[in-house]
Amino acid sequence: MVEARMNRMKTPLLIAASALCLSATIFSAPAQQSSGKRVVEHADFDVKLGFVHVGTGEWTVLAYDTVAGFPTFHAILSIDGGFGPAKVEDRFESWGDATSWRTSRDVFSRRFIQNQHEVTYHKNVRYEISPEREEWVRSDGKRDKTPTTKPLDDLTMLVFIRSLPLKVGDVYTIPRYFKSEGNALVLRVVRKETVKVPAGTFQTVVVRPTIKTSGLFGEGGEAELYLTDDRFHSLVQLKSKVKAIGSLTLQLKSYQPLSVADDPRGGDQTWVPFGSDVGAKF
Repeated sequence: MVEARMNRMKTPLLIAASALCLSATIFSAPAQQSSGKRVVEHADFDVKLGFVHVGTGEWTVLAYDTVAGFPTFHAILSIDGGFGPAKVEDRFESWGDATSWRTSRDVFSRRFIQNQHEVTYHKNVRYEISPEREEWVRSDGKRDKTPTTKPLDDLTMLVFIRSLPLKVGDVYTIPRYFKSEGNALVLRVVRKETVKVPAGTFQTVVVRPTIKTSGLFGEGGEAELYLTDDRFHSLVQLKSKVKAIGSLTLQLKSYQPLSVADDPRGGDQTWVPFGSDVGAKF
């Protein structure tokens, strides 16, 4: 159940994979060629600690892949930066169910990989998620139940966030995080703000997501997402806090627009593909 002025959510969900970030991707032309997958969406970010440039971030969505026989989109978010021993090397990967992704945008996850190296903190884990069995299995063999048949991980959560109306003052409570102890995901739409990033100046709506986990959007990170104030809600800026380092900021540098070929429904333009006409703004 999603609370917070639910009458605003009766229209179909419009947006697909966010340029996070949130979130959140190492991608390069050689990677695309070796995988043979089509790039659906790609964005490059400048990474700062405080006011100092310390690295880069990338967000990429590839089509198609399969998990347990189901077609999926493969989303990747990476952050690589720091100086001296204060290094951040994070890579998050998510395989979202393709059918749910390209129709109502009510996306859910089938696999999630979390690799975080932040100074002395390290986490490398893989989750195989079965919505049908309402179960997840971790790479070390641990398994547990999901709280829903439409579970969200850290990246599919970003896709879902971009589909919401996001009116200032709204608070959404979403008990769909794939690990029960991480629930509920809480989204607070706190303000509108004009921000200047390397890609240009944008009118944005600022959202604070909180999950009860140690990930990018964990309770201690105080993350803020700056999304374009339009129906696409593309990620322009991400702010978070990293243990032993401090304030981490991702700012959009460039965005790869989409072509009709990236529309899973072919030439049917009654469906809005992954922010297609947003490209001209970047």
